[in-house]
This record gives sequence, structure tokens and C-alpha cells, in this order.
Amino acid sequence: MIEARGITKYYGTFKALDDVSFHVNKGEVLGFLGPNGAGKSTTMKVLTTFISASEGTATVDGFDVHAEPERVRSHLGYLPETPPLYGDMTVEEYLQFCGRARGLSGRELTARLKVVVEDTNLLPKLKSPIVELSKGYRQRTGIAQALIHDPPVLILDEPTSGLDPHQIIEIRKLIERLSVNKAIIFSTHILQEAAAVSSRMVIINGGRKIADGTADQLATLATGTTRLKLLVLGNFAGLPQALKAVAGIVEVHSKDTAEGYSRFSLEVKGGAKAARDACVDVGRLVVKCGLNVAELAQDPMTLEDVFLRLLQSGPRDSQRPDNRRVDFLQEPAPRDANATEMGLPSEMVQAAMAARAKSEQNLPPVKSKSDLKPAEEEGGRA
Repeated sequence: MIEARGITKYYGTFKALDDVSFHVNKGEVLGFLGPNGAGKSTTMKVLTTFISASEGTATVDGFDVHAEPERVRSHLGYLPETPPLYGDMTVEEYLQFCGRARGLSGRELTARLKVVVEDTNLLPKLKSPIVELSKGYRQRTGIAQALIHDPPVLILDEPTSGLDPHQIIEIRKLIERLSVNKAIIFSTHILQEAAAVSSRMVIINGGRKIADGTADQLATLATGTTRLKLLVLGNFAGLPQALKAVAGIVEVHSKDTAEGYSRFSLEVKGGAKAARDACVDVGRLVVKCGLNVAELAQDPMTLEDVFLRLLQSGPRDSQRPDNRRVDFLQEPAPRDANATEMGLPSEMVQAAMAARAKSEQNLPPVKSKSDLKPAEEEGGRA
């Protein structure tokens, strides 16, 4: 329902987005992740036809954002980072205004207003002026306006910003309910939010897509391995060496543990399937060594570790993990030795400075402070 194809955006000579491509299907919540300034909001603005891409394009529910912008807008609900609210209106007046702007009227508008107010828990503030609302209620009002026309596509830029923990949980549940028959993009820089809500994640940094996949796929992309944790009842000096011989295991680390137990961290080359195969082989090996398995399971990396490693490793895609753009890691081209700090040729700067010096020759001389005299001494008035 949402497909971005090679979106590139220039602001002057600055490239804010560089060949960004991804898709979101119906029933899917895409977590759009990245540090501040990564290009998340710029991508959102292209998808919502707020701005146009310099290169590439995107479709929303089958409509091209450049060729059919009005159709795109009618098929999506958008919550920008700062909700577009009118402070002098009450919540009810504002939502009615948004509904009429979306082409709703009469019973249809009344029915949709009732649904979105219940979904966002705005009933206690329905008659309150927006200017008097807390930040949390303002955010809920912004979400309600995005839902008023029941669009098949939702684009939410930082939807939980300013909400308290209870309100955040409510918004998560709302997104889960809505995702059954909608395609949703959920933009955030809070990793826990993305993990709790999204079924898939795209990470963007410096205007480029760094990775695309589920949490498990991203963890594999970040390291190329899957981590297992093993707790064994008993001790056997040769067990670490025997574990290294298991197919797929590339690293074995012993850890301190309680007396009578042995704990290990195992790195398995590959993803979830390789990890499951390794678990079977490791379990059999431990039993053959006369020991008992107390614990054997995947030990997932924290999302923070995955995020940081992917930012450092460059663009990757879970569907094409070997298709890595090495240009991301290349050093920038060396600057001309005669160029200035701003990158301009030195002769250009010298010519500008010479022109400025020539113009300053025609200016009257400036007296130093010590040469200034009181007005009476110059024959004027004090």
C-alpha cells in the first residue's frame, strides 16, 4: 500500500535523502527509525505530498505522489511531528472542521467523530478549547484528526511524543487495532517504541536507508551471527573446545556462574534457522559429555546494540544482505589544496576580498575613540 522507490531530495546542494526505497503492506506497521536529522520527517513529507522528491517517486494505496497528489491525500491520514491544531477551537469543533475538510458531513461525520473520540479517549476534553489542553491531549487530538476519514494508510511522525506511560500504552494498543486493515508508518527515534509496536523496521541515517527487516533480521545483519546462551549443570574441562567443533559455531565464551554450573555464550554464524540447528547439536553434545542442559536459548542483542552497529556498518537489506553499498563507507573526495574552509577556490575568495578592499577606499576615514571631542569643543551643542 506504500512504496517508496529511489527517493532523493536536495535542498540546494545538500542531499537530505539519498535513494531511499522501502514498502509497507496492508496489515503491517513499519517502524521508521533513525537519529535526529536522519531524514525521517523529510521522507514523511514526500510521502504525504507536502514536498516533492528531486528524484524517484512513491505510491500510496496505488496513487503516485507526483502524478496524483490529491488522490494520495484523500487515502492517507498524517500526524506531523507538531500537530496542526487551532487553539481557539474546542476539540469537537476542530475534529468537525477536519471531517468537513475531508468531505464528511451529516450522519457520516457524526459517526466518525464518535469513533475517533472513543479510540483516542478524548471524551473528557471534547468541549475544551485546544489552547487549554496538555501536550498529551494535544497529541491525541492530532491522532484523531488523522483518523477522522478512516484512511487505509496512516503516517504517524512521533505519535507518542509528550504522552505519559499510560497514554503511550493506549496509543500502542490503538495502533495494533488499526493495523488489521491499514498500512501504518510509525516514525520514532525511541528504539523501545519501535520494538513494541512495529512488525518490521527500516533504519535511516544521513539520508540513506541503512537496514530493513524484523528485529531478528536486523540483529543478524548487524553481526552476521546469532547469539546463544548455554547453562550446563556440571563441569567438564573439554566442553569449550568440543563446542567450537559444532557446525556453525564461530565463537565460544565462558562466563562466571554459580558453583556446580557452567555458563557459555555461543556465536552462531547465520540467522534464526542456523541457531535452531545449533541448539539441537549443542544439546546432544552436552548429554554425550555426561552433563545436563539447564538452559539453552537464543540470547538476543539489545535493540540499542543492533541500532548502533548498523549505523556503523553502512546500508544493508535483510532481503539482500550481500548487496551492500560500499560507497557509504568511502572517504569523501580530497579537497583542493587551494580551496578555502568553505570549499571555494582560493582565487575566487581573493578576488572578492580585493573588490571589498577597493570599495572601502572610498569610505570616509573612521576616527578612533581618543580623537573624538565633546560637542561644545567642536562648536556644536552638548
